[in-house]
Amino acid sequence: MEVSVENITKSYGFQKAVDSISFNVKAGEIVGFLGPNGAGKTTTMKIITCYMTPNGGDVKIGGVSILAQPEEVKKHIGYLPETNPLYKEMPMIDYLKFVAELQGVPKGKIRDRIFEMIQVCGLKNEKYKKIGELSKGYQQRVGLAQAMIHDPDVLILDEPTSGLDPNQIVEIRELIKKIGREKTVILCSHILAEVEATCDRIVIINKGKLVADGTAATLRKQAQTKEIVKVTIEDGDRNEIFRALQNVETIELVDLLPDYTQSFEIQSKADLFSRKAIFKLCVEKGWTLTEMTPVERKLEEVFRDLTINN
Repeated sequence: MEVSVENITKSYGFQKAVDSISFNVKAGEIVGFLGPNGAGKTTTMKIITCYMTPNGGDVKIGGVSILAQPEEVKKHIGYLPETNPLYKEMPMIDYLKFVAELQGVPKGKIRDRIFEMIQVCGLKNEKYKKIGELSKGYQQRVGLAQAMIHDPDVLILDEPTSGLDPNQIVEIRELIKKIGREKTVILCSHILAEVEATCDRIVIINKGKLVADGTAATLRKQAQTKEIVKVTIEDGDRNEIFRALQNVETIELVDLLPDYTQSFEIQSKADLFSRKAIFKLCVEKGWTLTEMTPVERKLEEVFRDLTINN
C-alpha cells in the first residue's frame, strides 16, 4: 500500500517543525527517514500515523486521507515507537492477545495471528515467558509483533535497533528486510550503516525541510563533485611518486595512505579527471600501476554536508 506525503506543514507557535515536506513510499519498499535531532522526523511520523494533525497538506495511505478518514487509515498502519510500548509484567502471549483485541482483530482469528507473529518474529522459544524476562533483542521482536498483529499494510519503525548489541542488530535488520518484501516500511534511525544495509531508499530532512531523496549510491554520487581515486604504484620510490603525482596538472590533492606503503588517495580538480594522466605518468616513469579504484564518499559525509553545512 502506497504512502503519499503531500506538502505537510506543522508549526508550534512561530516555529515550523515541518515545512512543506512531500515524498512517496511505494508498496513493498523500505525507506529510511533520516535527519538530525530537531529536524522534524518525529513530528512527521506522528502526522503519518494520525497521532497529530498537520497545519497544512495531507497524507494518503492507499489513497485514503488522514484528514478525511483517520480511523480508516489507522487500520492499515503498524507503529513501533522508539520507546517500545510493552507491559513487562505480562506474559508475551497475553500481551499480544491484548493488543490484538485493541486493534480489532476478530476473536476467531486472534489465536492464529498470535502464533503467526511468534513464528515470523522468531519468538517460538520465548513464547511462554513474561516480557520482562526477555532480552532487549527479544523485547524488540515483541514490539514488532505488536505492530504487525493486525496485519497492517504499512509499518512505521522508529529506532527499532536502539540499545541492541551487534548480533541483535543484525537479527532485527534481517527481520525488517523480510517483512519489507510484503509491506511498506518507513524506518527512522540515527545509525546510517543500518539504514544503508536495510533500506531501498533514503529520505533526509533538515530544519523541517526535505533535503535529499534517493538511494544511498545516488546520494553519494550527487554529493561527490570531485573525482577521488585510490592508486597503488610499485617499482618506484614512494617520495618520488608522491612528488610526481602532485605535479600532474589535473590533480588537486595527493594523500599518502599509511596502511599501504605505495598507496595514495588522489583528488582531481573540480570537473576534471586524472586517471589517464596517472596511467601515462606510470608508463613514462616505468612504474607499475597495480591498483586504481574510485573512492565513493561515505554516507556519513553526505549526511553531514546536507544537515550541518545547510
